[in-house]
Amino acid sequence: MEIEHCFQLGYIVKPHGVHGSLTIFLDTDNPEYYNKMESVYVEYQQKLVPFFIETFKPTGNKATIKFQDVDDIDLAAQYKGCAIYLPLDMLPSLGDNQFYYHEIIGYKVVDREVGEIGKVKYIYEANGNDLFAIDYRKKEILVPIRDEFIQKLDKKASTVFLSLPDGLLDVYLNP
Repeated sequence: MEIEHCFQLGYIVKPHGVHGSLTIFLDTDNPEYYNKMESVYVEYQQKLVPFFIETFKPTGNKATIKFQDVDDIDLAAQYKGCAIYLPLDMLPSLGDNQFYYHEIIGYKVVDREVGEIGKVKYIYEANGNDLFAIDYRKKEILVPIRDEFIQKLDKKASTVFLSLPDGLLDVYLNP
């Protein structure tokens, strides 16, 4: 499995107990959706390594997980800090105006006042202050990803319709 065909579900926080269990952080709004996982990929030494799950006990956005063949604390400890991935086809479906960040890279961006301003080239994630990076007039502009700025998402036309705050584009165009 290649990492570009996966999404990061979370990461391993620390070993849990002495029999190889691990505490993981789940970076998702719906941790219960993943209760019946049979396996995951762990990014270990820059490779995705598949692990079958023996037990999985979620509590909020954390869970205790036990992988097959990881039976002691020393073996479990080597995975501390490793990211956990699942294939993209395991993502839950979203509503019409909802999106996953990886889906909208390359989408055209249209502002209510200005019209077409460019394409989403990247998403910067910063502790709840995530930003669209958009190419506009050969400059990168950053737009907060907020419900009040996103008017509509047209997945068929690969277009995000925004209502940008007054003066935002001027900040980038007038040095």
